[in-house]
Amino acid sequence: MEEDQPLRGFTVGVTAERKAEEIGALLARRGARVVFGAAMHTVPLPEDGELAAATQEVLAAPVDHVVAITGVGFRGWFEAADQTGVGERLREHLRSAEVVARGAKARGAVRGAGLVESFTSPSEESAEVLAHLLEQDLAGKRVVLQVHGDPMLAFRGALRDAGAEVVPVTVYRWTDPVDLGPLDELLDATLRGEVDALTFTSAPAATNFLARADRTGRGERLREVLRDDVLVACVGPVTAAPLAAAGLPHVTPERSRTANLVRLVADELPAFAAR
Repeated sequence: MEEDQPLRGFTVGVTAERKAEEIGALLARRGARVVFGAAMHTVPLPEDGELAAATQEVLAAPVDHVVAITGVGFRGWFEAADQTGVGERLREHLRSAEVVARGAKARGAVRGAGLVESFTSPSEESAEVLAHLLEQDLAGKRVVLQVHGDPMLAFRGALRDAGAEVVPVTVYRWTDPVDLGPLDELLDATLRGEVDALTFTSAPAATNFLARADRTGRGERLREVLRDDVLVACVGPVTAAPLAAAGLPHVTPERSRTANLVRLVADELPAFAAR
């Protein structure tokens, strides 16, 4: 039974909104007590005027390169464009551009949109995509960057330094969760030592988890607890970036998948707790 439920006796906090139930079920199956506290809320695409404005900016001039960062984001962009009646125009506009993808899911979304990619990052890392782009002469080129989560300011800066015009398209925007109660309860439980591990699946959730603590006078104490007493697990390096910037230790699976994140927690938490 212990082998089947390595997390029996442990409490794991889930900060996700979209995949909360999926992650919670996988953790519970391994014996964990799960505490939910969504750290952010995704603004629905049809309500996002900023996305529509970014799409119009893309359509305003020819595009030389398109960067697809996430499958859900790239797919969501075209779904929103279809809903507003500019989907086919957007496809035709981008058809002559070089399309690069950060990983298999982004590549699938590119093909689903009727486009063809010329490069996919084997490691699913943004740095590899950037290196590929910088191998080319970008002076005067127009690069459309689909952004998801992390605003990728350093990525954008490197392209601009190479002479490119960068048009960011933020497909999903995030705000505080609609109900802050569960997030505050998760923060309090963490500070009371009742949470053994925290999971993060997006950079905005990681950012807002810390920001909410700061805004409510709990930031310094929370960082102390996260440094010493809690296993912080992130689905990938993009998600982990805000925590790394804060100097907080964390672990990530080799492949950025939800199931791999849960497996990592199950593998790492018992040993972490026994230190």
